[in-house]
Amino acid sequence: MNDDLIDRSDDPQLGRSLGLTRRQLLAATTGMAAAAALGAAAFGAGPAHAATAAAARTAPGANGVLIPPGKRGIILYTVRDAISRDPGTTPLASGFRAVFEELSRIGYKQIEFAGYGQHANAEGGNVNNVAGAHLLRTWLDDNGLEAEGNHGSIPSTITDATLAAFDAQCEIANILGFGHIGTGGDPTGSAYVADWEAAAERWNILGERAAGHGLKLYTHNHDAAYSFLLDSGPLDALGRPTRSSGIRRLEHFLANTDPNYVYLEMDIYWAHVAQYKHKVFTAPDGSSVESIFDPAAVVAAQTTRFPLFHAKDGKSNPNTANGYDMVPFGTGDIDYTTFFQRIGAKGYHNPMWEQDSAPGGAANPGQSLAFAQTSYSNMAALRG
Repeated sequence: MNDDLIDRSDDPQLGRSLGLTRRQLLAATTGMAAAAALGAAAFGAGPAHAATAAAARTAPGANGVLIPPGKRGIILYTVRDAISRDPGTTPLASGFRAVFEELSRIGYKQIEFAGYGQHANAEGGNVNNVAGAHLLRTWLDDNGLEAEGNHGSIPSTITDATLAAFDAQCEIANILGFGHIGTGGDPTGSAYVADWEAAAERWNILGERAAGHGLKLYTHNHDAAYSFLLDSGPLDALGRPTRSSGIRRLEHFLANTDPNYVYLEMDIYWAHVAQYKHKVFTAPDGSSVESIFDPAAVVAAQTTRFPLFHAKDGKSNPNTANGYDMVPFGTGDIDYTTFFQRIGAKGYHNPMWEQDSAPGGAANPGQSLAFAQTSYSNMAALRG
């Protein structure tokens, strides 16, 4: 790993002024983060906070910017159609460089990758390699953008070969200037406690290894990760538990991973879907118990373990299984004002706007970047 002076981090000016390496700065900030942690997460802490966005906006002194300009980000999955289209067939922004230019023009400062693929005819061609990473970094710098992470692949086993592949991805991350390295999937898709214990052990190893590269390892999760762990009660035919103590999957993961090495990226939309869907568990005695998930309370309990968010908005729709339809940021019913007020550590987190449904297809090929403009404007307007 190149241990030269860092050129960006959660606080790049601090690193430069102190003459610290990325690794040294990470060690210092990790210590502060651990001291600031507020304890175990309250996954089943009761009904969600009742304050409304309107009340928050009118509260005395509630006029601060909730997402600072340097923290307004986007995951490139949202504009994947623009990155992947052939520039020879459209006048619209196509490929990484043109999309970076457009996002910078809108005002974004941070991005999160969702892989390194673009159309073969886009400038730079295949950039999914070391040379391509250097080219991407040049384009990021040219447009005043910072890359915070990537939804890549985290090894599902620990072997010499998988660790070497992980190290290679960490080096790519350092070329691109990441502060974090992660994945878009759960540590395990299982509901069973033994599988989550094994995942926690693996992630502790990988998290410590990522820290050696000056990176924070993170997992991004959808609603299933906030459902109830099967950890008690009668066993099934395969010897697996069939009931729950009321602990949620990620609650167990947080409690069994090292806060110095393993971090989370909460997708706030999917966390609210979990609040809508995962309300009742079967207790060890067979009774049904209600426990309402409170996303903001989970973060507030140990806020520095959530350096990244997906700031995805949703319009309430009880006629769908998830309870919400995805919409541009600021046009839905998720109370982002109250959420950001409650979680603490104002200005620490890195919210990346995401909307899976942003691409408009052939009927509206410019839709995803138009939604990017709308969502940025609404992120910038958020006060509390």
